[in-house]
Amino acid sequence: HVMLGARWLYADAPDEALFTENETNSERLYGRPNDSPYVKDGIDAHVVHGRPGAVNPAGTGTKAALRWRRSLAPGEAVTIRLRLTDREALPAPFGAAFDATFAQRRDEADAFYAELTPYPLSDDARAVQRRAFAGLLWSKQWYHYVVRDWLDGDAAGPPPPDGHRDGRNRDWRHLYSDEILSMPDTWEYPWFAAWDLAFHVIPLALVDAEFAKRQLLQLTREWFMHPNGQLPAYEWAFDDVNPPVHAWAAHRVFKIDAKMTGVADVAFLERVFQKLLLNFTWWVNRKDRSGRNVFQGGFLGLDNIGVFDRSAPLPTGGHIDQSDGTSWMGVYALNMLAIALELAQHNRAYEDIASKFFEHFLRIAAAMNDLGGRGLWHADDGFYYDVLHLPDESKVPMRVRSVVGLIPLLAVEIIEPHVLEALPEFTRRMEWFIENRPELKHAVACMETEGVGARRMLAIVGAGKGEHTEDRLRTILRTMLDENEFFGDYGIRAVSRHHRAHPYELAAGGAVHRVAYEPAESSSGLFGGNSNWRGPVWFPINYLLVEALQKYHHYLGDDYRVALPTGGGREGTLWDVATELSHRLIGIFTRGEDGRRPVFGGNATFQDDPRWRDEVLFYEYFHGDNGAGIGASHQTGWTGLVAKLLQQCAEHCGTEKSP
Repeated sequence: HVMLGARWLYADAPDEALFTENETNSERLYGRPNDSPYVKDGIDAHVVHGRPGAVNPAGTGTKAALRWRRSLAPGEAVTIRLRLTDREALPAPFGAAFDATFAQRRDEADAFYAELTPYPLSDDARAVQRRAFAGLLWSKQWYHYVVRDWLDGDAAGPPPPDGHRDGRNRDWRHLYSDEILSMPDTWEYPWFAAWDLAFHVIPLALVDAEFAKRQLLQLTREWFMHPNGQLPAYEWAFDDVNPPVHAWAAHRVFKIDAKMTGVADVAFLERVFQKLLLNFTWWVNRKDRSGRNVFQGGFLGLDNIGVFDRSAPLPTGGHIDQSDGTSWMGVYALNMLAIALELAQHNRAYEDIASKFFEHFLRIAAAMNDLGGRGLWHADDGFYYDVLHLPDESKVPMRVRSVVGLIPLLAVEIIEPHVLEALPEFTRRMEWFIENRPELKHAVACMETEGVGARRMLAIVGAGKGEHTEDRLRTILRTMLDENEFFGDYGIRAVSRHHRAHPYELAAGGAVHRVAYEPAESSSGLFGGNSNWRGPVWFPINYLLVEALQKYHHYLGDDYRVALPTGGGREGTLWDVATELSHRLIGIFTRGEDGRRPVFGGNATFQDDPRWRDEVLFYEYFHGDNGAGIGASHQTGWTGLVAKLLQQCAEHCGTEKSP
């Protein structure tokens, strides 16, 4: 191998070793003679179609396979043994040392995970976490995609058809991927997705922080990131845009790594921050139509959650001010502020850029919160909605209760008093802004009012602590924690169950556009029809809500209590809410008192067969009422976040509450 040198693969008694050349079958594809009779589909031709002449009898080639033929009785097992090594001519590659090495590696893995999670966990919960980590590690894939070569065609082959050079990803000719990347699902989604990857690296940081950091840096490198600052979305359309969570992931991985190792990798954080400055600027220039810090259009990743396809022209004309789009930019500004404050404690030059993100966030929050009657907060409903701007300049709030209206909760950041003491320039600028721009500070839960431990909080959704600040947090949580609305037994639903009996309808373009509560598969073909954000439970938003609730508690403390659940007759702190939500999400995978795992739904084989019932699958999303897994069944990617939830619940919840 050009990079790895010589390697030898030993196989224990295969029936055949098959060799061919890794060259295109031009005769089959283009009707042109092949240079060699042994081409890249030769092994398929030999094994599947019974053509022995398709493989090289000389036993040489650039593509190879090993074949075993075995007949197994019901319940019988056969083990295939292979050994890849840099040593030639091993005298006994499958002798006693082979078995001893395997046993040693198992023991080392057990010891590693025992040290990783020394906190109290049931055996079942510990097994779920171990399988989640295994799925994440298995989902690494060599991802080779050179856009220029794909568009221009192979010089050794015929020219591509007309129009191919102007096809998909034509504006990304610079992108050159020759990397090991974390896939959402190596079976059903074997390509990277920028916002999926940001969630993958959170649990990955617990087991391989260096790999997690490399993943985040990779997408910001000049052979991935567009020269204009855009991050590539996913293979199908790099131009599409997903929620900007890269900065959040970088800061969280930095914190997790520092906690696990005792060493803060400031250089990593600085490298990713410098590139994300370009990306943040791209967002502001691209998506803020009127310069009002309200963002319109292009936010994908929540697929069919809206009344309309929000990436396409509207049948009504006009545009949509997006509650989640604007909130995501608030989240992004706060993430960049948090990173800048972290870096400023090592290099005071970052105080200036921290001030920039502080001010930017205030403007975004003010735009959200009904500044001059143009915000996205609906006072009567106590909820945030997308607002449709029609060509006649009228405005229609689209009153769909979905996680679009909960995403403003994610825009929250806590600043410790020692940070303000260490950064006097930033603190002075902040205090000047608070004193001289009251119209902005009154529209945001701002840093003027101290919380528990003299902490300060920045948030879009206020908790009523500051002057002129209403308690919108309590209002939204009343809806979110209502089990007849969002708060299901297995997490927060993407759309309120209220819409089962009361679907939202809007007549436009000669059709009635409808959003109803659909807890399982999608009933429409929007975005291919193979995902559904109109009722099921999705891990990424739920995980971010857990973190946001913990931050709010960090500021508000134990005196701030809400009904848990709404109408349930008991109250809890926001930390209790975060813990309860975590347990409901974890409960998708762990056995209940009846011995069944909700994730397997009504599948009797997976529920009852001892060979399957403990082999947990990590689905793409989950039924909003019963927790059954739906969609891609090996999406350990962002669903692997359950490993992090188990880790922090075991660490912080105590043995009496641990799963």
